[in-house]
Amino acid sequence: QVQLVESGGGLVQAGGSLRLSCVASRWNNGLAWFRQAPGKEREFVAAINWAHSKTPYADSVKGRFTISRDNAKNTVYLQMNSLKREDTAVYYCAAGQDATMLSGQYTNWGQGTQVTVSS
Repeated sequence: QVQLVESGGGLVQAGGSLRLSCVASRWNNGLAWFRQAPGKEREFVAAINWAHSKTPYADSVKGRFTISRDNAKNTVYLQMNSLKREDTAVYYCAAGQDATMLSGQYTNWGQGTQVTVSS
């Protein structure tokens, strides 16, 4: 079992930036971020594999969000720029065998961190 601990969420104005971090208790090839807004289903945001050769993004965040990882620290980051109100959600870190967009491929999940974007 992999423990995942997210941090970095908070309240930010539209157009602002936040950086989320997620520390994993051990190495995983696939690390990803998902999010869930109130009343909506959990959705994929971005993922990255160990080699940094696969970094899929949701269309809604392309060009604004950047996923990265520090393998030495078992940590994945999500740099979020040009934030919009519709980015408001609980953001979850996930770990699995590969960097995919499919939530079912991830076997371990963090508790989530709230991101709120105000107008």
